[in-house]
Amino acid sequence: MSNELLLKYGCNPNQKPSRIFMKDGGELPINVLNGRPGYINFLDALNSWQLVKELKEATGIPAAASFKHVSPAGAALGLPLDDKLKRIYFVDDDVELSPIACAYARARGADRMSSYGDWVALSEVCDKPTAELLLNEVSDGIIAPGYTDDALKVLTQKRKGSYNIVKIDKDYKPLPVEHKDVFGITFEQGRNEFKIDYSMFASIVTENKELPDSAKRDLTVALIALKYTQSNSVCYSKDGQVIGVGAGQQSRIHCTRLAGNKADNWYLRQHPQVLNLPFKDDIRRPDRDNTIDVYISDDWADVLADGIWQQFFYKKPEPLTREQKREWLDSLDGVSLGSDAFFPFGDNIERAAKSGVSYIAQPGGSIRDDNVIETCNKYGIVMAFNGLRLFHH
Repeated sequence: MSNELLLKYGCNPNQKPSRIFMKDGGELPINVLNGRPGYINFLDALNSWQLVKELKEATGIPAAASFKHVSPAGAALGLPLDDKLKRIYFVDDDVELSPIACAYARARGADRMSSYGDWVALSEVCDKPTAELLLNEVSDGIIAPGYTDDALKVLTQKRKGSYNIVKIDKDYKPLPVEHKDVFGITFEQGRNEFKIDYSMFASIVTENKELPDSAKRDLTVALIALKYTQSNSVCYSKDGQVIGVGAGQQSRIHCTRLAGNKADNWYLRQHPQVLNLPFKDDIRRPDRDNTIDVYISDDWADVLADGIWQQFFYKKPEPLTREQKREWLDSLDGVSLGSDAFFPFGDNIERAAKSGVSYIAQPGGSIRDDNVIETCNKYGIVMAFNGLRLFHH
């Protein structure tokens, strides 16, 4: 380890010089084992590491994240995968899965379109099963507290030997005050050290107050993910993993719609008609992901038109109609939703209910809280006010 690391360039190729370094003269808590990570790679790495570290601390379960452009596309705990999830996450039945490998498969599978070319973070030492899952995905790099010899041997095969592999000191603690320069002016603030755990959901303001431990776990996943998502942001989660993130929107309802649409896509990928699409054997994973994304959208004709479908399928599939999609989505329930700031209107709840949301955690404090609570009561949704804003920029 050293005090500084020179980078090829900053956010863009014209932004030179570029480096990361320790202002206090100490050593960087990271070690580049392979490749040459760039400026944005390190922004993703350091934000995603904090996310998985906090998820593990809050739940006691190994955690993984898939980051793109300094926000999570997915984040998850290392819970076992059922056969359906294995299929939509491209995990073969005979593949050995450790808890951290399950966490990575879930994180990558939340939003496979957004995770293309991602940065991966693991709360645990990267093992061979996780490395072998990664070998088959398009990814820019990984950060973890360590790597087994077998995992390193696998990962250094990626990108013709140039895959970015970063090891971080799991015991590193940053200074309590952080700085950021914008337009030659230095900003200073205390780090957001607030610990998110199950105790945050005690203040339930809705008529329905039944909040099971599984929902507390999922709300914890959503809120910790939001802590490291560019704001405004809303996150849907289920079964210990993120299923949709709406990041960086100026309007709260747009966050809720964007995240909800991603959650819908995650669930629609599990529709029997989608699982049984007659893909040609030589279709690459990214092309399959893109084709499925179009197939389940309103633009399905773009992949089913004559002269087009033959590129992807050995026989022409039937489209998935709006009525079929709505019927399938109506079977989704038990979804948790977190918001990094208060909901100003009940329209957010109306949209959330369409994606099976049963549990919500948000700060509260809007002048229209009564309307938001009333809308939750209309759908039997449990909502907790946690009083915690989680803006991240």
